[in-house]
Amino acid sequence: MRGDFVFVDEVVAGIRWDAKYATWDNFTGRPLPGYLANRIVGTAALCDGLARARDAAASLGLGLLLWDGYRPQRAVDEFLRWSELPEDGRTKTRHYPNIDRSRMFELGYVAARSGHTRGSTVDLTLFDLASGGLLPMGGDHDLMDPVSHHDAPGVPSTAARHRRALRDVMEAGGFDAYPTEWWHYTLRDEPYPDSYFDFPVTVGRAALAPRREARRLLEA
Repeated sequence: MRGDFVFVDEVVAGIRWDAKYATWDNFTGRPLPGYLANRIVGTAALCDGLARARDAAASLGLGLLLWDGYRPQRAVDEFLRWSELPEDGRTKTRHYPNIDRSRMFELGYVAARSGHTRGSTVDLTLFDLASGGLLPMGGDHDLMDPVSHHDAPGVPSTAARHRRALRDVMEAGGFDAYPTEWWHYTLRDEPYPDSYFDFPVTVGRAALAPRREARRLLEA
């Protein structure tokens, strides 16, 4: 990877992660192209912001659990391809119970040009530092439904407070919220606002390839 793209867990101590798109546990029901390791990658600037958010969360007895960071463009392209396939029902009940998969892009839950691909956006939630348990948020990651919107009506009061706490700590870290997804935040002063990268998330010798690809994209 380039010098300014790093594994977040190697830079921001104390965070937890579960890279959903490297697993079968996501709305497509399969690992996505470009996710060759269950790791979270992001820019150095993203990590600086997450460190500030981590400290703000810790002051409340809370920690950060990351579900996604940098997302290769090939994974976003696969979202589009998947959205055009016939419905098989495998993930609909959990992730998009009230819409057709073909409308995910139209409704803003998925974008053909994702902030994640710029390297300074994260999907995340809060956990209790004492127990390790995730805080109830009134809906899971990638639930594509109005209940996932910030300040959605009908969200239990406890979950609404937890969403507010997440927003407070992320704003303290320099992040802006995405209106339709309570878990999605983008660094306000992201270093690559107009760049969309496509190197894979990987480890070992193959990690040399992303470095070359990212440099090529920046110089294009």
